[in-house]
Amino acid sequence: MPIGKERRPKVAGGAAPRLYRQVYEIIAGQVSQGALPPGRRITESSIAEQFGVSRAPARQALAELERDGLIEKSAGRGYRVSASALGKAVLPATFFNVVDDLRPTQLSSWERIYGEVESEIAARCFFAGWRVNEAELARSYGVSRTVARDVVGRLQQRGIVRKDERARWVAPAMTPDHVGELYELRWLLEPVALEKAAARVSPEDLAAMREHLQSAMDNAAQLAGQDLDRLEEELHVTLLGHCDNRTLMQAIGQPQALLVAHRFLYQWMPRLFGSEPFLPEHMEIIERLQAGRVGDAAASLRGHLQISRQRAIDRITRVTRDVHPHDLPYLEKLD
Repeated sequence: MPIGKERRPKVAGGAAPRLYRQVYEIIAGQVSQGALPPGRRITESSIAEQFGVSRAPARQALAELERDGLIEKSAGRGYRVSASALGKAVLPATFFNVVDDLRPTQLSSWERIYGEVESEIAARCFFAGWRVNEAELARSYGVSRTVARDVVGRLQQRGIVRKDERARWVAPAMTPDHVGELYELRWLLEPVALEKAAARVSPEDLAAMREHLQSAMDNAAQLAGQDLDRLEEELHVTLLGHCDNRTLMQAIGQPQALLVAHRFLYQWMPRLFGSEPFLPEHMEIIERLQAGRVGDAAASLRGHLQISRQRAIDRITRVTRDVHPHDLPYLEKLD
């Protein structure tokens, strides 16, 4: 895939690249091009301040940079640029393009905190249902009620929160029944979107996706939760985002709460099934698209989602037994 400023495809629900990924891309570009020289110290707080983001996306970006060998833990606090990082290829080791513009994308106030809020709420929905308090959300992040309302509105679009009978915002629990309903919705809608997207995705994009999957399968033992998350998003968000039926894509956006929730599941339980079983399933879908067998690819996607339902439920059962996230001031557990 060429490095440059090519237009990125739309993604389901109109989502921009997640904030930590933007930070990752910019720093990776600076490091590989020598703008950040070997030995330069980087801290989580300095990155958060530089990009105007909260600590969570800064922390996640640094973790991925360390994993990719661009930075390493410093003897003191924080990280330093690795001596071997200068000129190191960022592609195809990652799925992102090095950007020429070293400035962060200008984000609105709600976008600066959205990714962290989304992850925090989605993770806790495995344990219970929650009422979301807009006033406490605003207070927790030091933003206005208007910004908090924008964040909650976006959470509603993603299917993570909804209004109850008293018009209060609630994040429903990810019970096995609810997960089953969301997966059923996905296997009804996503194959249709795939058939519509097939004519609009380039052979180069399909080849790159196949390369990413093959690399993951060849290095299955080294995959981290973030790697699995990226591979999921590449198929279910980026590829399907080529579909030009906006109404259909809005409907697909509703069960995307599952994709958000999987980030948490992969972080804590990436090896529940040994070698991740979705990798060959994704590969079959891509290979059928490359062969022009669009109907067969759609059937493979449907089968993949049907099988994935029970795997997700198994992960949820294990995670809720072993993990105990801390309380948040803007979430009240539902009875």
